[in-house]
Amino acid sequence: MIHKNATRKIKNYESLMENYKSLIERKNIAVPQESNLFTRYKYPIVTAKHIPISWRFDLNVESNPFGLERIGVNAAFNAGAIKWKGKYVLAVRVEGNDRKSYFAFAESDNGIDNFKFWNKPLLVPENDEEDINVYDIRLTAHEDGYVYGVFCTEKKDPNAPAGDTSAAIANAGIIRSKNLEDWERLPNLISPSNQQRNVVLHPEFVDGKYALYTRPQDGFIETGAGGGIGLGFIEDMANPAVKEEVIVNNKEYHTVYELKNGLGPAPIKTEKGWLHLAHGVRNTAAGLRYVLYLFMTDLDDITKITHFPGGYFMAPNEQEIIGDVSNVLFCNGWIADDNGKVFIYYASSDTRMHLATTSIEVLVDYCMNTPSDGLASNKSVENIIDLIDKNAEII
Repeated sequence: MIHKNATRKIKNYESLMENYKSLIERKNIAVPQESNLFTRYKYPIVTAKHIPISWRFDLNVESNPFGLERIGVNAAFNAGAIKWKGKYVLAVRVEGNDRKSYFAFAESDNGIDNFKFWNKPLLVPENDEEDINVYDIRLTAHEDGYVYGVFCTEKKDPNAPAGDTSAAIANAGIIRSKNLEDWERLPNLISPSNQQRNVVLHPEFVDGKYALYTRPQDGFIETGAGGGIGLGFIEDMANPAVKEEVIVNNKEYHTVYELKNGLGPAPIKTEKGWLHLAHGVRNTAAGLRYVLYLFMTDLDDITKITHFPGGYFMAPNEQEIIGDVSNVLFCNGWIADDNGKVFIYYASSDTRMHLATTSIEVLVDYCMNTPSDGLASNKSVENIIDLIDKNAEII
């Protein structure tokens, strides 16, 4: 505890603050990709080291004579995102050394670098039942005037066998605000599924109802008979009951979303349809592999996929593949500026946050003109041969 009258700082205070300032103020560098689909940036935009010094260190030499870090941070990743009052704002999932995650807001003027955290992390309002762990929040500015935060809330499975201290139950927690500072907790999502993860609120009413993309699953990790990206409707967010879920995008054998999939951030509305960014998971000899993929749905019927390019849109590169949980890309936040530029805020290997930039025009072109997955090797070869024949006129 820092005493109000303390004047003596820990001996390493100056070096801590100098190193932190250098990290926060470091300019990022664009790294164009050969695919021309997006531009990566050289440096991660948020890491565990970006968490403010005052959140981690007791700065009073009297109570911390050795200048030790008191509250360690393991990772900073899976951030929701929103453009707010001209700032690019991230709701970062910060995971402490104690495995507990929490949300902390960081903002940047340009959305590329210089992300600075607000004074304090978010103390999430709770319902009668305590949240044991919260993570992976999606921020949606809804046309009803509220910003909603839909996140995963986790607790121990009360039906776990004796001695099993890892079995868990996941559901969707819901908060809302009109200023990103004062948050109201709503009841957790009610649905027919045993568990829910990766729940995302659609930004507009659909026939006067709230639309929620879901990911029904039987267990905490395994989807079981559930899975796929679902869609359900709610009459009133104060009573968030989904009576029926329709699967919009199901799992599919021998694809990048073979094992499970889930929507990332809320979709972006374009003239050609709704742009969706999702994650797909497959199993490998080295463990689970998470990649990002895109698809589009009809403007008037969001249950109808109109364009579905085959394969992944983005996968971890040689640096991103390493981390706390390796071989993972995950995104639950993107921002589309009025000029069409898109900021994709993604995390790598459950460790750090990155940025890729692109445009609505490029994403729509990619979705509409990339061949779909034919679900067999020869179908993939036929797509390649079609492209070779088309290019014969040019080469």
